Amino acid sequence: MNPTVIGSFEDFEMHNGLELGASEFFKITQPQINLFADATYDHQWIHTDPERAKAQGAFGNTIAHGYLTLSIVPHLWEQIVRVENLKMMINYGIENLRFAQAVTVDSEVRLVAKLKNVANLRGTVKAEVEVKLEIKDQKKPAFTGLLVFLYHFL
Repeated sequence: MNPTVIGSFEDFEMHNGLELGASEFFKITQPQINLFADATYDHQWIHTDPERAKAQGAFGNTIAHGYLTLSIVPHLWEQIVRVENLKMMINYGIENLRFAQAVTVDSEVRLVAKLKNVANLRGTVKAEVEVKLEIKDQKKPAFTGLLVFLYHFL
């Protein structure tokens, strides 16, 4: 997979309103879920106790934390778009984030991105990217939202 290369505001502008692509599928494993639970102090059994989750949970297995699925966005985004000639990039915000479907352990997910809007703010590029995290073999995505990035080019 070759990511789209963006090196300037003009490059972003050429993709305004267009789908940028999709990442490769990424498997969510129990060790990843456990490490995320340790990092965030969120050890709720639905995430970390496979036996209890199978016996008592609504999903038949443990599920990834919603914020874990969100936290892999940078990794997946880099597979879709490679931004070059950067001085700095800032994660500026997330709008209209909706977690629509639980991601069970060992599911595979991928990010699909569309450039919703791009603006030049006195030399800083503001990119609004509509995203959805698809779950392999599921109709509903794990989440949808609008990511807002600020790019400072050299």
